[in-house]
Amino acid sequence: MAATAPVQIRPFQPGDRSEVLSLAPRLTEGVAPRRDPAAVRRAAQNWVQTSIDAAARPGHAVYVAIARGRVVGVVSIREQAHFTGQVDAYVGELAVASGMTRRGIATALMNVAEAWAAERGLAFLALHTGAANQPARSLYRRLGYHEEELLLTKAIPARHKHPEQATP
Repeated sequence: MAATAPVQIRPFQPGDRSEVLSLAPRLTEGVAPRRDPAAVRRAAQNWVQTSIDAAARPGHAVYVAIARGRVVGVVSIREQAHFTGQVDAYVGELAVASGMTRRGIATALMNVAEAWAAERGLAFLALHTGAANQPARSLYRRLGYHEEELLLTKAIPARHKHPEQATP
């Protein structure tokens, strides 16, 4: 683990918006290479935007990691129904700034997410990550997370362009 400046974890504040949004590209790492990189970047930006817009709503939270006066990490959490009907806590996004990884920031943010879930009496904290995102998968394993679902994808040769994928 690299030497680190002290990191403070606190709830998201409106003034954090631009710094938090600047972390969105980190969410594109580990996405399957067959996916359109521009579409992945847009989706990641939208995920973060949606989470920070919902942060003040009941059943939602966003926490940031601050080091040397700047946002170096973010985690968003929300209540979400599992297909069984049980309400779980769900991590929508976890991102740490480039150059700040392997310093315990992601672990600290996940610990805050777990505490948030425990305070609400939620029995599980769930999340999704890309199959190719080995650093994230290793972190989650070290933190005690287990695979519960698996998404399988196969490329299908299209006979024509789907209307939502057609260029204007």
